Parts: sequence; C-alpha cells; structure tokens
Amino acid sequence: MNSPVSIPLATENMMAEIDGPIGWMTFNKPARRNAVSLDMWEAIPAILDRFETDPTVRVVVLKGAGDLAFVSGADISQFEQARSSREGNAQYEKTLGAASERLSACAKPTIAMIRGWCIGGGVAIAVCCDLRIAAEDARFGIPAARLGLGYGAAGVKKLADLVGPSFTKEIFFTARHFSAAEARDMGLVNRVVAGSTLEDYTRQYCATIADNAPMTLHALKRTVGELLRGDKADWAASERLVNACFDSQDFIEGRTAFMEKRRPVFRGV
Repeated sequence: MNSPVSIPLATENMMAEIDGPIGWMTFNKPARRNAVSLDMWEAIPAILDRFETDPTVRVVVLKGAGDLAFVSGADISQFEQARSSREGNAQYEKTLGAASERLSACAKPTIAMIRGWCIGGGVAIAVCCDLRIAAEDARFGIPAARLGLGYGAAGVKKLADLVGPSFTKEIFFTARHFSAAEARDMGLVNRVVAGSTLEDYTRQYCATIADNAPMTLHALKRTVGELLRGDKADWAASERLVNACFDSQDFIEGRTAFMEKRRPVFRGV
C-alpha cells in the first residue's frame, strides 16, 4: 500500500493529502475549532485544482482537525479588519464565494465528514459538498441573526435547495444549534454514525464510490446541478457528458465485466 502524499500549501491552516482514491482536505486550526480565515478560503480552490488533475483521486473528503469541530464558522477575529466596511466585506464575500463555487463545481464527488461543531461558515462549506456524513456528536447552526450579518442569496439558495424553505427559515430565524439527528431529519446530512466509527465509515463509503465509473458520476453530478438551475440549465453540457460515457472505454469495461460476472475496473476514460 502506498503512503499518503501530502500537498504543500501556502498556509499551515489547511492540509491536503492524497491517500489511495481519497483526496483529504483538512481545516487545520484546532485551537480555534477550525474557524475559517481568509487564507483558508483562498486555499480551497488550489487544493481542488490539485485533486481534480490527479486521476487516482476518485473522491474528495473535507474534515476538521481534532475532535471538537468540522468548522466552527468564519474566524470572527478577522472581521474588524476584513469586514468592518462595505468595501472590505465585498472583497471578503468575493473570496468566500469563489471558494464555495469552486467546491460546488468540483468534478469529483465531495463528502463533508463532520464531527463536533459545524456552525455558520461550516454549514456553508458542508452544503457545497455532494454528501454529508456526521458523527452523533455533530452540532449545526447558523448564528447570522445573532451577529447582525446579512446572508447572501447564493448561500441561502444552496441551503434551501437542500432542506427546503421552511427549514431554512427555522435555521436562520432561531439561530440555535441543531443535533445530528435533527439535521438528518431535515435532510441537511445523509448519514449519522457513532463518532468512533466516523472515519472508517467514511473511508468505506469512499471505497464504494471509487469502484464506480468516474465519468458516470461526473455526468450525474452535472445533471443534478443543471436541474437545480431551472430555466438557466445548460442541458447541452449535460448531454455532452452523457454521450462521452457511451463513447468511453469504461462503458465497454462495464458491459464486459457484467457479462463475465466479474468486478469492473474503471479508469475514467
């Protein structure tokens, strides 16, 4: 078995590592419960660029360092400097928005592996992922109403697309913390497991995904994304990806493996 490969970054507050078919992205500020600072937002697109260009990476998993938090929110200690004016806030929101859109647009499946606190910006990051697997001790919330913060339409839409308008309003109106079980009931997370099994469960889930045809997964992800765009959907782009699947060597491999009653070996071509 090959050893995990670490990817050097410009900031020590983020870690990136490739371990088999998984690209791990770690929010690495445990002393502040992994609160996201500007350098961390800036690092997200660079990490995803690296993962997307590596054919061995089939799934991207986001996690927080330590046992206390996935991401406890944005680093409020930076707000006085970075968000105290309308102009500064606009620049901050631009950086945050670019990171969020890059995560949503990642061509490969993404999973948020959540233990402990997932608050504010943590929820924003998690809802940009395709799937969310949470430990039983996970806690979720968006405290914008307790900070006097306005929340942009793009971020609200991502949450509403996931949990619906009523739960979105409840999350914002109350600004309270929701348990992992409540988050599952509202559709915010896909799976809730014991904290002691969270990483093993996530790795097994990734292995299941990694065994499947990556071009099919990419086409499906794009199609779901276009469905959510409504009248602005680019169906031609989705159709090109579907046609590419039918023209691929993986489609030949899938058919052949089925007839030969063996496990297919997909290469993404």
